[in-house]
Amino acid sequence: MNLHAILHILEHALVDSAKALPFLFLAYLLMEAAEHYHSAKMEKAIRGIGKAGPLVGAALGCIPQCGFSASASNLFAAGLLSRGTLMAVFLATSDEALPMLLGASSGRDMILPLLAAKVVIGIIAGYAVDFYMNRWGRPRELFDLCEDCGCEEEGSGILKPALWHTGHILLYIFLLNLVLGLAMELLGEELLGKLLLEGSVLQPFVAALVGLIPNCAVSVLLTQLYLAGSLSFGSLLAGLCSGAGLGLAVLVKMNRSKRENITITTTLYAISALCGLAAHLLF
Repeated sequence: MNLHAILHILEHALVDSAKALPFLFLAYLLMEAAEHYHSAKMEKAIRGIGKAGPLVGAALGCIPQCGFSASASNLFAAGLLSRGTLMAVFLATSDEALPMLLGASSGRDMILPLLAAKVVIGIIAGYAVDFYMNRWGRPRELFDLCEDCGCEEEGSGILKPALWHTGHILLYIFLLNLVLGLAMELLGEELLGKLLLEGSVLQPFVAALVGLIPNCAVSVLLTQLYLAGSLSFGSLLAGLCSGAGLGLAVLVKMNRSKRENITITTTLYAISALCGLAAHLLF
């Protein structure tokens, strides 16, 4: 690997991390406001979407960026979003895949069906998860982000802790992006295409597994393979549904319950793979 390739990977890691910055800061600012002022009204306002959570989450998630999934993970870890709303955001999340499809004449016809499918899957899955959790699960409680980190001092307000948490998680995201970028460069697109079982009915399951890699560049890879004919539409759908951008990385970092993180990840994978398989067989 030459210096030019390393600099290119470094640039992409910086750009991908910077894209999440405004969303992360806004999420932390909202959470710090809820904690600092201990305002029931503030908490109620964020929770206020209520039963519309999965619908709103899927609608926001389909906007072409991967920062909102990271924000949603933070809000979920703080107890301000339901698991179904988080699932809807993850499944509907869209990033570089849409601009790539728009830029390729052979992919433009797939943009609306792909977006519609991801949003519909996100809404249905989100409501199904919330229905299950409301009947058999325990309600989430508000979690104090600053309980152990020591970032909050008396009279510091909400800006300093929000900036501290944003910088902390941004460094984590940058390092993760850098490592994954190096790994993808070393493996190469051709080898990854072979690993995705071109032409096999099992391809959606492999694509959904690849989609779980918490990096926005994964959606670029999946879209390139689709445009090159190595990936079916169903497999692309599976990979992009499970591809929640930086959301899973932030969830693992911020949510204390490892069991819950594993449950969310496996549920995301299962829904993505099965929906992708259905599309693969139908289309």
